[in-house]
Amino acid sequence: MFNTDLDAIVPMLCVTLAALASMGAEAFRSPGEKMPIGGLGIVGLLGAAASTAMLWNRNSEDFGVIVADNFGLFVTMTLVIVGILTIMFSSQVVHRDGYPKGEYYTLLLFSIVGMMMMATANDLLVVFIALEILSLAVYVLTGIRRDSLRSTEAAFKYFLLGAFSSAFFLYGIAFTYGITGSTRLTAIGSYLSAQALTANPMVLIALGLLLVGFAFKISAVPFHMWTPDAYEGAPAIVTGFMSTGVKAAAFAAFARVFLSSFEPFKDDWAPIVAALAAATMILGTVVGVAQSNLKRMLAYSSIAHGGYLLVGLVAANQVGKAAILFYLLGYSVTNLAAFGVIALLGSKDRDNDELRDYAGLWHSHPALAGLMTVCLLSLGGLPPTVGFIGKWYIFSAAVGAGYYWLAIIGVLTSVVSVFFYLRVVVMMYMADRTGAPATANVTLVGMAALTLSIAAIFYLGVLPAPVMNFAAESIATIF
Repeated sequence: MFNTDLDAIVPMLCVTLAALASMGAEAFRSPGEKMPIGGLGIVGLLGAAASTAMLWNRNSEDFGVIVADNFGLFVTMTLVIVGILTIMFSSQVVHRDGYPKGEYYTLLLFSIVGMMMMATANDLLVVFIALEILSLAVYVLTGIRRDSLRSTEAAFKYFLLGAFSSAFFLYGIAFTYGITGSTRLTAIGSYLSAQALTANPMVLIALGLLLVGFAFKISAVPFHMWTPDAYEGAPAIVTGFMSTGVKAAAFAAFARVFLSSFEPFKDDWAPIVAALAAATMILGTVVGVAQSNLKRMLAYSSIAHGGYLLVGLVAANQVGKAAILFYLLGYSVTNLAAFGVIALLGSKDRDNDELRDYAGLWHSHPALAGLMTVCLLSLGGLPPTVGFIGKWYIFSAAVGAGYYWLAIIGVLTSVVSVFFYLRVVVMMYMADRTGAPATANVTLVGMAALTLSIAAIFYLGVLPAPVMNFAAESIATIF
């Protein structure tokens, strides 16, 4: 049995202990001794998954700063999946490229702790603390290739812009506290419900500042400037982790704050978020077409997918709210698998992330080409993948809420995005390679991670109802 006051932190505690164990294992490892430090992380994440399952449907009414409601638990389980797949992909990359194992896995696990805390936080200050925990770890992971100027530059840009956005978010918390006298989300919601009909410009200022902080983390236009450089400069597997875990945690906190605490002022913030969603979908798609570097292309793809998620946030009906969780899960598995292929195809001296590096991949590595094709088709939203079903739910929610123009923009940008995804597919199957072929000796663990990801993509695409029902039940507990 869990202690009622501490049950919500048990999943985070499991991952924290795994991070500390990884740090200790590295410290006491003899020179040349092989130690499965990544396995310690998987054990911790499996412990977090088990505790999350045990907490399901408990919906504790002790509204503390961390809550174990089904909404937070659903996102926590998504983060566990992201963490396990990332570690499985990393097992080959870390050894091949010579990253410090203890440091790499410890930072990875601590960033997941911050993500879990962000998804389950019931206090704006705890959201901020969680944001900083995950951000600081990801900054270092971005620049973990210390001999790479591009990686160092990416980490520095990410750090500077991240600190800038954190200041906005902190000012938003300060204004919110000044208005409501509390940083607890439940107390803020109760106060604003009573003041909903009162014109208070301070509330709009607080909303705007908080929106800037969240928009940066989800790479919404015009706060997306860091994304292409950070994604290109970071190691491919770190980029995959950033584009999925950070986005899932940020959207969870975004939804909890805006659809719960600030829901009484939805008529004020919804038009702004709708405009952000439209701009994000358009820019992410149009600029993505012009990219020749695969990581930069997927960076702009990630920006566009953030716009699709914002459509569900704006719609805010039952389908839209559940679609946010479903889409986060499907997108996380798909995008992480795509970056996993890029990471496995790379080498210590060459990333192999340019479009021309994939010419003729079908002839040299048919399995990787086939798996990459499935990921790209899912990102493009083609059936029978999870990408198609996720977009169907999102656009259906927009139509149901009366945002026809957003649904139209979403459909059109999805059609355009298919071009740059299929361009990679054509390059893999129909182009002749002119240079040296990409070398890849994929380990059994890496191939297992890809296989699990592809199975999830098809399962969620063909049989989405069970997971969608879980998502609907989860988000109904708080909204």
